[in-house]
Order: sequence, then structure tokens, then C-alpha cells
Amino acid sequence: MDTGTHVVMGVALGGLATLDPVVQTDPMLFNAVLVGTLAGSQAPDFDTILKLKNNAVYIRHHRGITHSIPAVILWGLGIPFLIHLFTPEVNFFHLWLWTFLAVILHVFVDVFNAYGTQAYRPFTKRWVAYGFINTFDPYIFTMHLAGIVAWNLGANPGYTWLIVYFVIALYYVKRYFEKRELVKMVHQYFDDVEQVATSPTMKQNVWRIAITTKTHYYVGRAVDGHITIQDEFINKVIDYQDPVVQKALTDHNIKAFLSFSPVYRYDINYFDEFTEVRFTDLRYRSKGRYPFVALAQIDDEHGDDELKILNSYTGWVFTEEKLQNKLSIAPESKG
Repeated sequence: MDTGTHVVMGVALGGLATLDPVVQTDPMLFNAVLVGTLAGSQAPDFDTILKLKNNAVYIRHHRGITHSIPAVILWGLGIPFLIHLFTPEVNFFHLWLWTFLAVILHVFVDVFNAYGTQAYRPFTKRWVAYGFINTFDPYIFTMHLAGIVAWNLGANPGYTWLIVYFVIALYYVKRYFEKRELVKMVHQYFDDVEQVATSPTMKQNVWRIAITTKTHYYVGRAVDGHITIQDEFINKVIDYQDPVVQKALTDHNIKAFLSFSPVYRYDINYFDEFTEVRFTDLRYRSKGRYPFVALAQIDDEHGDDELKILNSYTGWVFTEEKLQNKLSIAPESKG
């Protein structure tokens, strides 16, 4: 989920903690728990700092190891330990319990959007992305704001947040069944479906879909249960025997993209000065474009034995002009 939603979830868990008799009767413990739930609800996204290094590192690791099972345990122990250093008189067990729950909830809600997480590490590095809740869901965020307002107006925080989370849980169930019906429709109308990637939008009745079959990729939208195909591409298998492709696959930007994207097309474009290998994620079609890409420009004028990566890039770019500008100022790839 987005940062704002994680913040209000931290507040909500702080309020929910008042149902704990030990927290309820100790104001200092309540304050410590509220700090813990706010910090715990943000901690797994600490890897956002990797964006300062480069896009490849960020894409490869964001929501990766910091959302893994070992990391959840470490966040859940480390944050309450630090808070307890400043408030040694409070009950550590209850501080740990609610802080740990905040960390778990952060990772748990992240698996339901299209971006997903590597929540099952170290058992598997597979990205878990169930794709039926938007990264920013106005309904979920508004429900939290309503809970915060009610709390400030004097409502019992524990029971208020129990009601809010019961309603949100029903909403998750609703969205799950909506996605299931959408996937069922895809299988009815397309043959040899291998994968259906869904991305809910902020509009309840509108979904982005990317369908993989044995022969084609289909990209479209579902509005009020009706699917419209907007683009169709041949499902072209990567030619691992092509030396230019082999070289491109060694690049750090290409590796980062492929480690993250489950549905993409790849193209080879030939220019006088270089050959370009481009990968395009098909999940995020916006205004007729696919903004999440990775590409490598390969110097092949001296033959297969002297291939050189001139430049490469991965990230979100909404126009070809901006992409070329980024390539022109990017440092030479070390891939």
C-alpha cells in the first residue's frame, strides 16, 4: 500500500491496542505502543532509500528482503527494543505484541496489490501479488480517516477500529470475488491461458488486465464486468542463443526488470550505431503507453566477440523523449 495508508493503519492499530487491558490501564505503555505501531507500519518500506542509488537496485530490492519473513521478525523485535530503551518501565511483551502486529499487517496488505512483495522469502523469491486491491485504495483510506475522526470525537477507539476493520475485511472479500469472476471470464473467452495479471484501478468498476496465452499477450480493461482488449502482441520467446540478447541479459538494469516483472514483451531494434534490446511490462498500460520498461543498447559493430553495453535503463518513463533523455545522461552501464 502507499505510505499514507500505512500511516493511518499504524494509528488504527494504536487505537485497537486499547482493547488490551494492560495497554488500556497504562497511559505510558499506550504512548509507547502507538509509537511502535506507527514505526512498525512504516519499517518494511525503509528500503525506499535505495532509490537514491539507482532504479535497478530499487526495483530489485523494494518490497523484497525487507518484507521477508526474517525481516518481519527483526523489525518486530528491533523496534520495540529501541522504544523500550527510552521507556524501560513499560511492559515489553505488550509493546512487542502490538508493534509486531503492525509490521505483519504492513506486509500482509502489500501482497494484495499488483506490485506485490517477496513475502515468502527465504523459502522462495517469487513475487506475491494477488492483484485485487489498488496500491492506494480510496475506500480503505477513507474508512481509516472516518475511524480517526470518530476517535477524536470521543468514540471508543477499540470498538471503533474493530468495526472499521470488520467492514474492510468484508471489502477485501468482495474485491477477491470480483477478481475471481474476472479471471473466470478470461478463461471462458481465451484459449490456452497461462496467466492473468490484474491491476485494480481507483475506480471500483475498472480493472487493468494482462493476459498471457501460449501464442499471444492481450492487454485490456474490464469495465462493469465487460472486457475490452486494447492491445495484442505475439508471445515471442526470448532468443537466448542470440549473442546480443545474451549480452543484454547480463546488464544490471535488465536483470532488475526481469526479477520483478511477470508479464512483459521483448523487442530487438536495429540502429546504425547499436542494437537495442527492450523489455516492456504489460501490466501498467496508461494512455496508450507502457511506462515501465528496461532496455540495453549494445555496440555490435565489431562482431559477437566484442559486444559492449553502451547504455541501459530501467524505470517508469511516460514518453519516448524522456526515455531517450535519461539514456543520454545516464552513465555507461557496467553490465
